[in-house]
Amino acid sequence: MEKEFKPRSDRCDYDRETAKGKVSIAASAHPIATDAAEKILRDGGNAIDAAIAIQFGLNVGEPMMTGIGGSGFFMVYHAESKTTKIFDGHTRAPAAAHPKLFLDEHDEVIPFRERSTHATAVGVPGILKAMEAARKEYGTKPLAELIEPAAQAAEKGVEVNWVMDNTLKTFEYRLGDHARELFMPGGKALCEGDRYQKENLAKTFRILQKKGIEAFYEGEIAEAIVSTLKELGGIMELSDLKSYRISIDEPAWGTYRDYKIASSNMPSAGGTTMLQILKLLEGFDLSKYDVKSWEKYYLFTEAMRIAFADKIAFAGDPEFGDIPLQGMLNEEYLAERRKLINFERRNDSIDFGNPWAYSDGKEINVVRQPFEPERERSETTHFTVMDKWGNIVACTSTVEHPFGSGIMVKDYGFVLNNELTDFDAIPGGLNEIKPGKRPVSCKTPTIVFKDDEPVLTLGSPGGPTIVGSVFQTLVNVLDFGMELKEAIEEPRIFNSTGPLIGWEAGISMEAKGELESKGFEFADGPFPLGNVQAIQIDREKGIIHGAADSSREGKATGLDE
Repeated sequence: MEKEFKPRSDRCDYDRETAKGKVSIAASAHPIATDAAEKILRDGGNAIDAAIAIQFGLNVGEPMMTGIGGSGFFMVYHAESKTTKIFDGHTRAPAAAHPKLFLDEHDEVIPFRERSTHATAVGVPGILKAMEAARKEYGTKPLAELIEPAAQAAEKGVEVNWVMDNTLKTFEYRLGDHARELFMPGGKALCEGDRYQKENLAKTFRILQKKGIEAFYEGEIAEAIVSTLKELGGIMELSDLKSYRISIDEPAWGTYRDYKIASSNMPSAGGTTMLQILKLLEGFDLSKYDVKSWEKYYLFTEAMRIAFADKIAFAGDPEFGDIPLQGMLNEEYLAERRKLINFERRNDSIDFGNPWAYSDGKEINVVRQPFEPERERSETTHFTVMDKWGNIVACTSTVEHPFGSGIMVKDYGFVLNNELTDFDAIPGGLNEIKPGKRPVSCKTPTIVFKDDEPVLTLGSPGGPTIVGSVFQTLVNVLDFGMELKEAIEEPRIFNSTGPLIGWEAGISMEAKGELESKGFEFADGPFPLGNVQAIQIDREKGIIHGAADSSREGKATGLDE
């Protein structure tokens, strides 16, 4: 280990979770997925090819976090053209969806646990179409070859790791009948060290290898998806799958100190929110504060509260309404917002601002939503690859909450998302439910540039906490000069708009006490926030560094040729 530091998990395996390479790096949250990427890279594939192999591998190793029944933002930096695009495979609402989908007969909001495990929560999955579009534009290998490592792993069987063990213990209630047959054979949940077969998932992969992703959106897999959902009261039709389309988006761009940053764009609010936080922090010299100081935590907390107030009010699908993006990232607007930070106490007057004054577009009323703690517990995954040609992929993909809706497609072995519950339950705002619309997300795949060359890429799962994990890791590298792994392992905090701060073990207890004296509240105990995967490029030394977060069984791998 190059530098001594305390990891965020006592299960940290530094050798597995870090890697160096002269030409390429891959990092993901599960060894099956990273190994799949390494095979593709060794066989001459590029970053786009390897990232697709990772996504299929994660469906084998991390089925509770991601899979072909979900969505993703697949960001590609293409070195030859020096362009950055987001292949947006976010879920869309079926044609039968409507603004009151999650209200009961009395127009009361259906409790989150109930609505998020019902068939009406399932959005039309998009990750497969996003990856296929990226492969056709930039990839070099046939889809069947990219699926093969995951198909073999599914046929061989998977060993349950501690992450799956913990997730099953905590979220067993989310599993539907077909999912229980796989993850709870005989009514008893799988435990760490158990090995289980995934024949149905392997069958699905073999169909995709033979018939392409069309089988998912129009063929037998599509029919199985709709049939499964219809039996459970779902509203998705074959026509919803057949008509699904991705968008290819320009990233949200911003600057921080001497760096240019590309991140996710709406309907993922993660990039905009993260860039707002960085611009708020840019007005302060963070280097004069200790990394454990109360001043640092105070700045992080208030900047998050300001940015999340705007996110909650103004995020939505730009295909369905004007979003004040120009205003939200306007430097004059953010300079005004920065004045809310006073170092004296938690500023009770923090609320959303008026970015419309700095934007074109038609202002829309803000409809406040009830606070629901369960909604904060969503999970996801992030992975990233850089190849020997300099191409980079940063992808955050998900089935939303652990095991998604809990609905497993009968005889096909993959779970379906619950992403429609990312829409506002109470209608009237930018994020109300409409047919074909995409719900607001917080995914934040990010690439950092210096002098127009990429120097860092990262992302994280964790629902709203994604934003906190990404910006704090960025600041740890760019402001505090930490090595990549150290920056990931530095304990993080998170809050949205209220006084309550989530925190990880290892933050300064002295600083915690100081913030409490200033009106902040802390969760009863620490818990993991996010799971960052990152790559850093040292152009002077010709070395690429990769690192995976110790909060899961992540793995990084590097190649020298």
